[in-house]
Order: sequence, then C-alpha cells, then structure tokens
Amino acid sequence: MIRLIVGLGNPGNEYERTRHNVGFWWIEGAARKLGATLRSERSYHGLAARVNRREAPLYLLQPQTYMNLSGKSVTALARFFKIAPAEMLVVHDEIDLPPGQMKLKLGGGVAGHNGLKDIQAQLGSADFWRLRIGVGHPGNRDEVADWVLCKPSPEQREAIESCVERSLDALDLLIDGPMERAMMKIHAKPKAAPAAPAP
Repeated sequence: MIRLIVGLGNPGNEYERTRHNVGFWWIEGAARKLGATLRSERSYHGLAARVNRREAPLYLLQPQTYMNLSGKSVTALARFFKIAPAEMLVVHDEIDLPPGQMKLKLGGGVAGHNGLKDIQAQLGSADFWRLRIGVGHPGNRDEVADWVLCKPSPEQREAIESCVERSLDALDLLIDGPMERAMMKIHAKPKAAPAAPAP
C-alpha cells in the first residue's frame, strides 16, 4: 500500500511547463481525481494534501525546495508520519524514455536524476517506488540540464500528458496495490487510434 506520493519539480512560474516538472503535473492531476487540495506546509517544505482512505491516510506532496533538495521535503513528511520507503511513490521525469513511454519500478539507481539522488541520500534507502515518465533525451549529455529545464514541443507535451492521464487511470491500483496489476496497466501500450474510413 502506498501512503505517500511525491511529484518532483521546481517551484515558480518559469519552471511550470518544463520537462523537469512532470511530477508536479501528475500530483496536480491526482489531487483533482481524489478531490484533494494542495496547501503550503512549511513543516514539510512543500505543497501537501491529505486524503482520508479507509486503510490509512494518503499524502500527496510537491516539494518546494527545488529539485536538488527534494529529499529535505520528502523525509520531513515521511518521518513525521512514520512512512517507510516501500510505502512511497515518487513520480519524476525520465530522459532515458521517449515522450509517450513510462515505467513503474521499485528501487534501483538514480541515473543522474538529482531529485532522486537527494531523496535516496536523505532517506538512506533506494527502496521506494518510482513512476518514470519519459521526456526524451537531447542526444548530447552536455545538453541534458538545459533540456529538462525547457518546455517540450507541443507534440512531446501531448505524448507526456497522455502518459500522465493513462497512469492516473491506475491511481487506485497504485495506492492500494497489488503493484503487479498497476504495473501491467501502466506498461500496457496505448490503443492505436482507429483508422479514418476510406472516402
């Protein structure tokens, strides 16, 4: 069971629509779906919402610490409510996947993602769930920092938003488990649009 979902991003209007803020878009979608309101919580250095569920409350979190210090926000909330790493899902942008693809996994490396790196360091554990939403790669390692802080093209944005919507369809499975079913739903290829009828 997931008790904390974290969406990674950077605060401020200048970052709002950039690739690095996919996690923020996802949390905003989850909050709408769950009828929750994100509010500023100084104790947790972020915007947070509590959703009362039968088994246990669920917390949604957007760290407002800037990406490189995301762990400060995550650990503040997780420690206060005694949430274990395996009960956390972190949603983030993934340059190693093209727009339109996503992957759900437990644990693993950080692949140079500074938000994940800080969360792992602050928690002292890599054993949290990650939902990796593809934003594509610029093709040159030296351009990655600028790439994630830029807005995607309209076509890429559409593909990324499609992933956000499809993964939000699995929200109940993600929260309550079983994760294998959530994984199958998230990893399923989207149905192709029907072909236009011949004239």
